[in-house]
Amino acid sequence: MKLNLFQWLVATALLIALAWHERSGPWSPLRIAGALLCLVSFALVSLARYQLGRAFSVTAQARTLVTDGLYARIRNPIYLFAELFLAGLALVLRFPAPISWWPIAILVAAIPIQTIRARKEAAVLEAAFDDQYRRYKSHRWL
Repeated sequence: MKLNLFQWLVATALLIALAWHERSGPWSPLRIAGALLCLVSFALVSLARYQLGRAFSVTAQARTLVTDGLYARIRNPIYLFAELFLAGLALVLRFPAPISWWPIAILVAAIPIQTIRARKEAAVLEAAFDDQYRRYKSHRWL
């Protein structure tokens, strides 16, 4: 659990540094919406990660099938909210001019990577939990 706290603190520090760096310049409604999307998505990624507990792993492993909390509605909340975080970041960093395209490129590149990871995890979970995972999967989004 100490490593998880360390990761959360590093991510929080990076968000604070980004906010400090981006404090200058006009904050349009779209840019504000991006910042709010970042904050909400970061909180939900953190919550999903916490709810996974010891079931979390960097590589696909079937330690336990988590079906409560955010996982009661969404099969891959970490991936979903990480993508939404990147979308919010793209909005924050893209405005004002000059337009920065690297956040959009990262967002677009991350989608197939997250999709591949989710499919690998689903295969591992289905092999380990068989019908239980198939029932879970059939009633959950994404």
